[in-house]
Amino acid sequence: MSSKSTFLVAGLAVIALTASLPLMAQQGQGKGGGQNKGQGGGGQGGQGGRKKGQGGDKQGQGRVYPPAKSAWSIASIILGNGEDKQISMAIHPGVDFDGYIEYGPEGKSPSGKTPTQSFKKGVPIQLTLTGLKPNTAYSYSLNYTEAGESKTGPKYRFQTARPAGSTYTMFVQGDSHPERMGKMNDPGLYEKTYQTAAAYNPDFFIMLGDDFSVDTLQNRTAQAVEYCYTKQVPYMGLIGKQAPVYLVNGNHEQAAKANLDGTPNSLGVLAQNARNRNFVNPAPDSFFTGNPEPVEHIGLLRNYFAWTWGDALYVTIDPYWHSDEAVDNRADGGSKRKDMWGITLGDTQYKWLKKTLETSKAKYKFVFAHHVMGTGRGAVERATSFEWGDTRSLANKRPGWELPIHQLFVKTGVSIFFQGHDHIFCKQELDGVIYQSCPCPSDTTEKLINGDAYTVGDKIVGSGLVKVTVGPDKARIEFLRSWLPSAETEGRKHGEVAYSYEVKPKVNK
Repeated sequence: MSSKSTFLVAGLAVIALTASLPLMAQQGQGKGGGQNKGQGGGGQGGQGGRKKGQGGDKQGQGRVYPPAKSAWSIASIILGNGEDKQISMAIHPGVDFDGYIEYGPEGKSPSGKTPTQSFKKGVPIQLTLTGLKPNTAYSYSLNYTEAGESKTGPKYRFQTARPAGSTYTMFVQGDSHPERMGKMNDPGLYEKTYQTAAAYNPDFFIMLGDDFSVDTLQNRTAQAVEYCYTKQVPYMGLIGKQAPVYLVNGNHEQAAKANLDGTPNSLGVLAQNARNRNFVNPAPDSFFTGNPEPVEHIGLLRNYFAWTWGDALYVTIDPYWHSDEAVDNRADGGSKRKDMWGITLGDTQYKWLKKTLETSKAKYKFVFAHHVMGTGRGAVERATSFEWGDTRSLANKRPGWELPIHQLFVKTGVSIFFQGHDHIFCKQELDGVIYQSCPCPSDTTEKLINGDAYTVGDKIVGSGLVKVTVGPDKARIEFLRSWLPSAETEGRKHGEVAYSYEVKPKVNK
């Protein structure tokens, strides 16, 4: 693979409806899994733990996060599971109303309409529009009745799956950490950054984890865990109303096998059910492949999945739900594990990953995870160890695995591995595979966080988003900087391209 880097200074559809249960319908009010308050780990200087003076309400939810000022007050809509013939969405009502979705090909009169149903404030409803046409831009609106008056909501758009040979844009976002407001997240800048991405009309948007941290919760009740997810809704709706959002699991979500205790109130269950209730992520079907194994009190996790869009294969992976021990910071505040071989994708996920990469004929293969191994700092610095890269110990430690993960990437022609966790933009390359670390979207501190952990590669200071434009002949990756208006100067503007490079298609072996 070759790469080039550039620095710049300065018909009616059939409708499937699924009503989500009210906030507390499945979880109950008790603390989850005997979890304690005061959790740290996995952050910068213990930032993951709850500190004195952070405030918090009586529910132990931590600091109240302000809603996005530009969010639609009637409802936030977050699309997901965009396919060739259908798309799903989670509708989060801000008020009570009766309403329906009206939609049709963009530029034409609406040709589809969902049944009218009642929406209740704070109760998300998921629905799926089926019978769509591939490679088609659609417009839609949520129409509703308020105080007896019929109203038409804002018109939004989405794109169904594109064929090979198409050119399109998508975005990748690193750790947003809203619980670190004022330290690693500025709400105003966060809102502005989503608006910037939306202006490009991307086909979809991938979040790399640490967006719904439960570590800072004083009490791990179902209500408190739920708030970690719902406080993000008005912001995510700014992009999700027009681009399906795909979630990658991070360590601070604590949605993990290690946090199960066999009860419906364990922290792992509370976190994953809140995730699945508020957002739509893929389960295996004719378009997506992924995790087929249900978990007690949850059902399908929807934590790893893959799909093809245009000339690219997209693959997300997750070690947290497949490792018996905590991968990174422990929810009970205890010491981290000592045996790194205890961190694993598991046999089922590995076999799926291997098959997915080997059988794909896509020109580009992009893999996404929260981090190499799910813990530690750095990227290529970690890619030669344990199940990720230790060829000598693999046969003994992982019987039946042909290759470590990195070597599998090399063999199958992975173009880029995207990760978050380290809060830094850094492009590295190892054996022809690019390791792209993604920064926080709205950190105003202007520091090269964890820069020392990256011994090689191109490191750029600051926050922003990674924009990926995929075409038949090349894919272009750009780092779009985020600046508050007060921080902008000549040659330093919000949305500017701070770094870019291109990758060429790889020859499938």
